[in-house]
Amino acid sequence: MDQVQKDQLAAVIQEKITIAENDIATFQSLAEPVSPDNAIGRLTRMEAINSRSINAAALRKAKQRHTRLTRALARIDDPDFGLCRECEEPIPHARLVVLPEAELCVACAESVAG
Repeated sequence: MDQVQKDQLAAVIQEKITIAENDIATFQSLAEPVSPDNAIGRLTRMEAINSRSINAAALRKAKQRHTRLTRALARIDDPDFGLCRECEEPIPHARLVVLPEAELCVACAESVAG
């Protein structure tokens, strides 16, 4: 991967980090506990509790993605950045633009998942 591609990828990662930070802020406010003092009906309270659980899960995923993106940005100048962790072949630049935190090429990712 040449320096121009690394610079492009660093900008993409920074943009995705900003999006993840915004998602985290949104999900944190949505995942707050439902106050028992809040005068809502029983079914609405159950729906609010269920939505809170869904938003808490989304918050965990957003935090994990943020961590992976931050780690990818910190490693972008490492000589092994962009190499598959399994087969050590280069991960296509297009894949890294879409999924910059990817540590596996498509073939290895499919073999691990399948």
